[in-house]
Amino acid sequence: MASYPSQYRYTKEHEWISAEDGRGTVGITDYAQQQLGDVVYVEMPKTGAELKSAQAFGTVESVKAVSEIFSPVSGKVEEVNPDLTAAPELINQDPHGRGWLVKVQLANPAELDSLMSAAEYEQFIAAQRLD
Repeated sequence: MASYPSQYRYTKEHEWISAEDGRGTVGITDYAQQQLGDVVYVEMPKTGAELKSAQAFGTVESVKAVSEIFSPVSGKVEEVNPDLTAAPELINQDPHGRGWLVKVQLANPAELDSLMSAAEYEQFIAAQRLD
C-alpha cells in the first residue's frame, strides 16, 4: 500500500493538497490513480480560473473511465502542471509528486481544516476496500 504524505490534506473524492504560505498544490491520490488505471488525458482549468471548494475543476481520462477532479479548496489557479499535457502518465507514476495538477492561491486557508489527515484518509480508503 502506498504511503500518503503526512503533511498533505485529503478529500473523500481522492484529491490531495499540500499547502504552504497561502498557496496549495493539488493532485489526485495514489488510490485514485490505481482505481482509474492508465491515465491518457487530463483536462485542466486555465491559469487565473477561480475554483470553489468541492466543485469539479477538470477531468482525468483513463483507459477505463473519465473522472471529474474536485477542488479541495476555494482559490485562484496560479499554475497548471505543464508536464501533464505531454505526459499524463506522470499521474500514475508519481501521483503525490511530479503528477500534481494545479497550484492555487488559497481564498480561505481555514478550508484546509475540514480535510482529512493522511491517517484519516488511509482509514477512509481501507473502509472503502471492505465495501
